[in-house]
Amino acid sequence: MKYLSFGEIMLRLKPPGQERFFQSPMFEATFGGGEANVAVSLANFGLDVEYLTVLPDNLIAEACVQELRKFGVGTKRIQHGEGRMGIYYLEGGANQLPSRVVYDRSNSAIALAKPGDINWDTAFNQINWFHITGITPAISETAMELSMEAVKAAKAKKITVSCDLNYRKNLWKYGKKASEVMCELVKYVDIAIANEEDCQKSLGVKINANVESGKLDVTNYQELSGMILNDYPNLQMIAITLRESQSADINGWAGCLNDRENFYLSQKYEIRDIVDRVGGGDAFAAGLIYGLGAYNDKQSMLEFAVAASCLKHSIIGDLNRVSVSDVEKLMHGDRTGRVQR
Repeated sequence: MKYLSFGEIMLRLKPPGQERFFQSPMFEATFGGGEANVAVSLANFGLDVEYLTVLPDNLIAEACVQELRKFGVGTKRIQHGEGRMGIYYLEGGANQLPSRVVYDRSNSAIALAKPGDINWDTAFNQINWFHITGITPAISETAMELSMEAVKAAKAKKITVSCDLNYRKNLWKYGKKASEVMCELVKYVDIAIANEEDCQKSLGVKINANVESGKLDVTNYQELSGMILNDYPNLQMIAITLRESQSADINGWAGCLNDRENFYLSQKYEIRDIVDRVGGGDAFAAGLIYGLGAYNDKQSMLEFAVAASCLKHSIIGDLNRVSVSDVEKLMHGDRTGRVQR
């Protein structure tokens, strides 16, 4: 199997620790972005994965490409275009102070890319699995059109398409609602990944729950996932992450999966002293994609995804720097955190 992930990778600038913006005159500079995070995780799990984006032709973009290569992600399909590299600023939260993200992505190279700029016959050469998210269609109208072109081309080639719905309210600024776009894009998707807010805001599927409350009623999720599968007969399954946010430092974490035949619910993790939750959903998506190929039963697939994303909360940066063995230890009950020697 050969995998391709497509989207925007950005320069990530974050004050040290839990400092607020410009509390000290420093930023930690790394790289991250939903689809790139998935690609890195898949490479760490030993899969053959390529990453596709559009970057400017400059030294910062080259450093970004080198970072991806360090993890074993294929970068030969990355294209260069006019524009700049997108940036996001992250302020780490603590206790009752939430984390905050400020996007600076206007006129980035991928935001300026348009249909026809990518030769999908070439991009999909030897590819069996294509991963995309709801972030790229939110960046700009042309990026939305390019995303739609991508999923249609993938389906024409009978490539499996996975999509993390990833609703980002601060990105949908060009005149279309997320639901206008994503309800159409999901028609070309085989495997959907989401959280509760994504389902409601991206697909307009309503259940009797408040996405802002931080409390979850698991009994709603079989109904919610079933409604989506009923609306989109093309979907093979949908996986939903279940986060209970008690504070910026303490979250309950689990997931569920509906494959039309059965509804699966994972074990639950109580995550305390969160180091960095950004990229947790991407770690779940990558874990699910890996699990679908590695395990024969859906329960194990889901447990691997939830365990992988649980571990991400303890790792600084967007990227989930864990191996299959790391994940399986937690998945099979080793939660002690004892020193390994």
